[in-house]
Amino acid sequence: MSADVDLRHHGDAEVGPGLVDLAVNVRQGTPPEWLAGLLRDSVAGLAAYPDPARARLAVARRHGRPAEEVLLTAGAAEAFVLLARVLTPRRAVVVHPQFTEPESALRAAGHDVTRVILDGDFRLGPVPGDADLVMIGNPTNPTSVLHPAREIAALARPGRVLVVDEAFMDCVPDETESLAGGGPPGLPGLVVVRSLTKTWGLAGLRAGYVLAEPGLVERLAAVQPLWSVSTPALVAAEACVSPRALAEAGSWARDLTLDRERLAKALSGLGLRVVPGAMGSFLCVRVPDGLRVREALRACGYAVRRCDTFPGLGPDWLRVAVRDEATATAFVAVLAEIMARPTNRDGPY
Repeated sequence: MSADVDLRHHGDAEVGPGLVDLAVNVRQGTPPEWLAGLLRDSVAGLAAYPDPARARLAVARRHGRPAEEVLLTAGAAEAFVLLARVLTPRRAVVVHPQFTEPESALRAAGHDVTRVILDGDFRLGPVPGDADLVMIGNPTNPTSVLHPAREIAALARPGRVLVVDEAFMDCVPDETESLAGGGPPGLPGLVVVRSLTKTWGLAGLRAGYVLAEPGLVERLAAVQPLWSVSTPALVAAEACVSPRALAEAGSWARDLTLDRERLAKALSGLGLRVVPGAMGSFLCVRVPDGLRVREALRACGYAVRRCDTFPGLGPDWLRVAVRDEATATAFVAVLAEIMARPTNRDGPY
């Protein structure tokens, strides 16, 4: 494992008792009661081994694909572990900054990893032509950048596996730029990983899936632990791709857009750099003396995500989850007060 950054550090490590959670990107107030009720009812079936057939078919229908191109997983994280176990890349490329589990899984499986570091506004650039595995997030965690589908599709080529992490795609109204439907006809080597934990508040349940060509799905299933996706998680997967759920997610994504734009404007008004064009449920913000600001925010009751554990970012970058207007307004006021304090070199501020 590369020791230059802690690839296994995640936002849940930032939260704690009494802190307003702006570090974890799970939608607040979830799961909704209709979904929670289905999960409670699913307990009655726990004596039987889980059968993924119905949920698999529901996910396939949701994306207009055959069931043979779907594998249900215990969240997106398991998908990356399975891919790392099955694939044997000569040159694996991970486009950073992005969610660190893809690289972590590859390294844990013994693969060398080449990092392509995006800078500036973190827009997609070229990758090495000899890469036979490319992994990229869209929208990307933590920058919240949404790459055009055509630009990602242009990375595909015969002999290359292209893995697109779309864990936050349902933050995007109408899911524009998604490749979950398979992309342009004949697009080779495409793998899309999706998560149901963010929008539906199921981080503790673990629910996600892989969309890929049938041969690769079979290989992934062959190394997946038996019954790794529980009966409640399968119930959730089927429910979260239903018309009712898709309508609710679409409405939330539209509301999220307004909340995100409002927060971005407020943070920019403090003179901070906010990565432009954000489309996820979070913002990536550069602040002066980020370590001290983060510690001072914590002392004032706010947890934000440090970004120096993402390759390509340093301690002056913070990830801030988008919340409701009242929470965001209170947070920005506290942040403004912290930044107005004279720096005390012997303490956080």
